[in-house]
Amino acid sequence: MAENKNQVLAFDFGASSGRAIIGTLEEGKIKMEEVHRFSNDPVILGDTMYWDTLRQYFEIKQGIIKARQKGNPYSIGIDTWGVDFGLIDEKGRLLENAVHYRDARTNGMQEEVFKAIEKDQVYELTGNQFENFNTIFQLYSLVLNRPELLKQAETMLLTPDLFNYFLTGEKKAEYTMATTTQLMDAKNKVWSKEITKALNIPWKILPEIVPSGTVIGEISKTICEELSIEPMKVISVASHDTQSAVVAVPTDKEDFIFISCGTWSLFGTELKAPIINKHTFDINISNEGGYGNTTTLLKNIIGLWLVQESRRQWIREGKEYGFGELEVMAKEATPLMSFINPDAPEFMPAGDMPRRIQEFCKKTNQKVPETIGEIVCCINQSLALKYRYTLEQIEASTKKTYDKIHMIGGGIQSKLLCQMTANASNKKVFAGPIEATALGNIAVQLMATGAIKDMQEAREIIARSEETYEYMPENSKEWDEAYEKFKTLL
Repeated sequence: MAENKNQVLAFDFGASSGRAIIGTLEEGKIKMEEVHRFSNDPVILGDTMYWDTLRQYFEIKQGIIKARQKGNPYSIGIDTWGVDFGLIDEKGRLLENAVHYRDARTNGMQEEVFKAIEKDQVYELTGNQFENFNTIFQLYSLVLNRPELLKQAETMLLTPDLFNYFLTGEKKAEYTMATTTQLMDAKNKVWSKEITKALNIPWKILPEIVPSGTVIGEISKTICEELSIEPMKVISVASHDTQSAVVAVPTDKEDFIFISCGTWSLFGTELKAPIINKHTFDINISNEGGYGNTTTLLKNIIGLWLVQESRRQWIREGKEYGFGELEVMAKEATPLMSFINPDAPEFMPAGDMPRRIQEFCKKTNQKVPETIGEIVCCINQSLALKYRYTLEQIEASTKKTYDKIHMIGGGIQSKLLCQMTANASNKKVFAGPIEATALGNIAVQLMATGAIKDMQEAREIIARSEETYEYMPENSKEWDEAYEKFKTLL
């Protein structure tokens, strides 16, 4: 078949599943066809939670085969969550499966890191939000507890970079992913020698950082023979899934606010340069890299993980409800009766989420939500109020005001959450596209092939490709009163 630079293959990995999607630029729109979907389950072995890296790679191969049966994509791009990595030895072999960011090995590591290098110095260099799961803390746990593993390592590759290496043999670090590690100098866009030296992290394991949209290489001859396919380009897209989603924000404005909604809520704005000062340090907000060497000032907020994990608990109890049914029950509950701080540490691990929510409300002297609907309502309104709180922090950081909020990603299928976000923030909410991450991945590939000229054209095309919905704020007085109560819980 002749090469078709208007057709590409996107792999979009989430925390629980992954997909292979053919994207085709046709008549000024991006048309998507899902050709493969697969489960992405962590595996607990002994006391460690791993990703099933080899199974993930197997599923990538299956997606490539199915895509070739359906069409003729010119290239492949892979996006995943941030921070996690695999280690490659001097002979190019994977030393062990990647460890999951929810694994307990980073417990207490922040305190250990700050014994070796001052916390404010780390922030001044990286501009990253401090989270237990950041790569810096994962690697330092190896320095302290498994130094023999680091001695065997020749290269550290973040998850999408690892898969790109498996496919091409090329070892590179894509810019947006590198910025999630808390090891990169945000202003100079290079690995920080000050941090690696202070923490005894081997400098040699850090690969060359390349811009988003770089053509890494081609699928190797060996893999082409194995899969009976012709060679395809492998493009390092905006490989951090958040940044792929940001590419897909359907706006023509330079200044905009977005919420990428899923298991996590990523709340932020796109900037030309990082903002790193005492205020951003005090509020623990992150500067992460975006497509085109932009910076995304954002906050990681625990998102629909709270509903997902609650649903898993109810299923264990024999009460199996779909997300749509949970939303109906939440709408029937009396709103604004009780709230949680979504980012309280007790809500991070897996387990009995409804019980933890009830315990939080009890210890903070609030009405305890009893029914399933009351618990889901509590989650949604708490997320909406946390969004307002974060919006105020970002506006204080940028010294700008924003007249609307773009909500993107799978979480916007909850109309209740979208409406509550409009109510809580007293701003218009524009919801869409749902498939933001996949669309952004596809768009970056199409920019790399030359099928799309630039980011402005990409966003215009994306705006035409999927519907968006508008939500207007309601009941502002009641939500303002609720916000004052909510802030006492933070």
